[in-house]
Amino acid sequence: MASGKEIRTKIASIQNTQKITKAMEMVAASKMRRTQQRMAAARPYADKIRTVIGHLNKAHPDYRHPFLIEREIKRVGYIVITSDRGLCGGLNVNIFRPLIVELRQHKEDGIEADLCLIGSKGVQYFRRLDVNVVAATTHIGEDPKVADLVGAMTTMLDAYKDGRIDRLYLVHNRFVNTMTQAAEIATLLPVETVDSENLQTHWDYIYEPDAAELLESVLTRYIQSQIYRGAVENVACEMAAKMVAMKSATDNAGNMIDDLKLDYNKARQAAITQEISEIVGGAAAV
Repeated sequence: MASGKEIRTKIASIQNTQKITKAMEMVAASKMRRTQQRMAAARPYADKIRTVIGHLNKAHPDYRHPFLIEREIKRVGYIVITSDRGLCGGLNVNIFRPLIVELRQHKEDGIEADLCLIGSKGVQYFRRLDVNVVAATTHIGEDPKVADLVGAMTTMLDAYKDGRIDRLYLVHNRFVNTMTQAAEIATLLPVETVDSENLQTHWDYIYEPDAAELLESVLTRYIQSQIYRGAVENVACEMAAKMVAMKSATDNAGNMIDDLKLDYNKARQAAITQEISEIVGGAAAV
């Protein structure tokens, strides 16, 4: 059994760590509220424009934008959004696992994949793997802006327009509730139709000034809104996961301190008993 001094040192060290994790838990809880508000503000626009763009896919315009055209899949692209910092439990690992499964399946089918990484953790993880990373951006902060994402997303959009990739996916964490964050791999391009049961068989919008110019602008806005929403939602997931992880660490530190205090009391009692035995033995010898 360790000596009383060693146990006291361990207790003091764990108490210092517990103070840090408790402070980080409170900070994450405070930031989570703000990130949830930004996430809630970004959702209505992203959902509505997704519906409108999905309807365009079922229309019959004279001009068909490349983002609306279904092609044979020979090469795919992934925009992967991860956190810049750790200490958030298995948040990023939950993204990597299903993505790696898909990448292996594509490799078996002879389909190559390009990755665009947003977030330091994704860059660090895929740097060790045999994957083709074509773009990366990090340190977008807790309040991401579209301008911070434009460079990375433009690389993938240009690749899709030029026919270098035939399908584009968006990978990020979806905020379910404070305790649950689910990894999501959604098709970004070509555009998928939603609410198709409410659409007529033959119809179209009236485009002014012309379909090519208008669709280029609207579809670009659509892609930006979906990626921005994914980034904002991933930050909210990060703060929720960090708060839960730090609370768990704080509770575990408290349990360790209780166990060490019990060991300390046992060691102190054993030392007192030994001293009494030595005194009694010395008295008997005299």
